[in-house]
Amino acid sequence: MPQLVEATVRAGIPTTLTIADHVAELEPLPQAVGLSAYRIVQEALANVVRHAPGAATRVAISAEDRSALTLLVVNGPPDSAPTKPLETSGTGHGLVGMVERVRLVGGMLDTGPLPDGGFRVAARLPLVDLEETDPS
Repeated sequence: MPQLVEATVRAGIPTTLTIADHVAELEPLPQAVGLSAYRIVQEALANVVRHAPGAATRVAISAEDRSALTLLVVNGPPDSAPTKPLETSGTGHGLVGMVERVRLVGGMLDTGPLPDGGFRVAARLPLVDLEETDPS
């Protein structure tokens, strides 16, 4: 995650990353959860670069009850008046991809615009091994 945030900062988006201390105690994460978390944050940050140039952004990762990883990516409004997006080569399926990744691990996703013109992506990914919960 730090590399994703560094790349976003280099792209001109002031971005902060907060990883709660207790998240390190959960390592190693189930592979599907770790990959899904990475891709969700990656897509959320790519969307900020594309659609909200210069917007202050924060990424927070926590696992308060240790049963689920919580991801939060929130950006403010674009730095200036709406302009043509910096990048137009995307597939247009970023949010759909996030939904699919969350569904694969049995999680929840909440996305949407904020009153100030920003946007929020919040995901909760269970940390239990899906195969362990199968009663068959």
